[in-house]
Amino acid sequence: MADDCAIAPGQSHLNLYQRIAEDLATAVANGEHAPGERVPSVRELARRLGVSISTVTQAYGLLVDRGVLEARPQSGYYVGLRARASAPEPAKSRPAVQPMPVSTSALTLEVLAGAGDPGLINLGNAVAAPDLLPTASINRCLMSVIRELPELSAVYDAPFGRPELRAQVVRLAHGAGVRVTPEEVLITGGCQEGVTLCLRALARPGDTIAVESPTFFGTLQAIESLGMHALEIPTHPRTGICLDALEQALTQWPIRACVVMPTNANPVGSCMELAGRQRLVELLARHEVPLIEDDACGDLGFAPGPRPPACKAWDRDGGVLMCSSFSKTLGPGYRLGWIAAGRFAERVRHLKQMSSFAPAPLQQVAIARFLARGSYDRHLARARAGYAQRSARVAAAVAQHFPDGTRVAQPAGGTVLWVELPEGLDTLTLYRRAHEARISFAPGALFTAQKRYRNALRLYTAPRFDERMDTALHTLGLLAQQMQDEAVA
Repeated sequence: MADDCAIAPGQSHLNLYQRIAEDLATAVANGEHAPGERVPSVRELARRLGVSISTVTQAYGLLVDRGVLEARPQSGYYVGLRARASAPEPAKSRPAVQPMPVSTSALTLEVLAGAGDPGLINLGNAVAAPDLLPTASINRCLMSVIRELPELSAVYDAPFGRPELRAQVVRLAHGAGVRVTPEEVLITGGCQEGVTLCLRALARPGDTIAVESPTFFGTLQAIESLGMHALEIPTHPRTGICLDALEQALTQWPIRACVVMPTNANPVGSCMELAGRQRLVELLARHEVPLIEDDACGDLGFAPGPRPPACKAWDRDGGVLMCSSFSKTLGPGYRLGWIAAGRFAERVRHLKQMSSFAPAPLQQVAIARFLARGSYDRHLARARAGYAQRSARVAAAVAQHFPDGTRVAQPAGGTVLWVELPEGLDTLTLYRRAHEARISFAPGALFTAQKRYRNALRLYTAPRFDERMDTALHTLGLLAQQMQDEAVA
């Protein structure tokens, strides 16, 4: 943005604050300020331009009204995450609402194996960004535990989790509106183990499990491994599972459980409204169907301020089994998650003890000490802001580089972006061509038990957005455009 107040052509009729606002809006549109980036404070910009504080306040207020800027209390003004031009978002999904067996493991293993190749530019993960994790602080806690409690590496520990970590989980759960006691918390080896244990506790082979569509491929893998069937429910990329469709399915099929990721869902990034969360819990309670709530990304929302309450906050009969993890917020290498399983707690504990017995005690104590220091919220605020900015940059790059007709979800949080290419483009073919160009991503076919989302893909947005990443997205867009041109020829 220019440091003077020269009147640009066509702006002579504008008031001073309007001209300042137009200059800043133009700078944002030209990419001079990235989505999520903090702009100069009111006082700083007023001094720089030689105008009054009230003039800059009016300019910023106008840009907030237009969605170019966001005001964050006690923090300042930031470029809006959707301020730059972007592609339209996908429509609500329309899967066939009938139970189906799942057979996605072979493709999932192929993609995961390819993503582990260090020579690839990996756009297919859904993990945390190393530079946005408090690794050094937790490592210091880990070293102190090793010094003070060296015997922990030589013993089997409490099968349901260390008391100090369970106490910290209770505090975190309270932040999501969930009231539980340490005795109700079970520590697991991550959220995936938690969801799998809950499915084992609630259903048997051949039973039907309702899921969002698209849904996280790990959920489908768990359903497949247990010999169950998936019933995909239409889902909106912003507001999540369609409750009218779920209600109808509940009257048509003998659903044994429902697995939903209501907050910052993987892969679409949806976030259910509060009224929808309450209705979901009450609807399933009326039909006596338990809800497995996957809250792995619940703390990674982009919007400033408190996170939304978990669905379990509305649980009145213990029918919600809440599963979460520290993998996305503190680091995947610690392999720690937790379950609050409501009235099914005893059954889940029994299955846990038979399968993997006790979680690793060293990591548990270290994570508990880190959380007890009170720095989790500060770390989380930094991480959320970083993920928000990086997600917006990836979305803007997709809008710029991918073929016309591409649709891009508008995630409320998390580390992934759902993209739908024009109809007729097969992302499995694109995946294999991209692999030859040393680029990896997650094809849409991973996220459904049906033959759907063949034109969709999930991108990893957590890494620093640099020239290498922009080039990879540009290459991916060119490959997609080539496929479209071949289809027309």
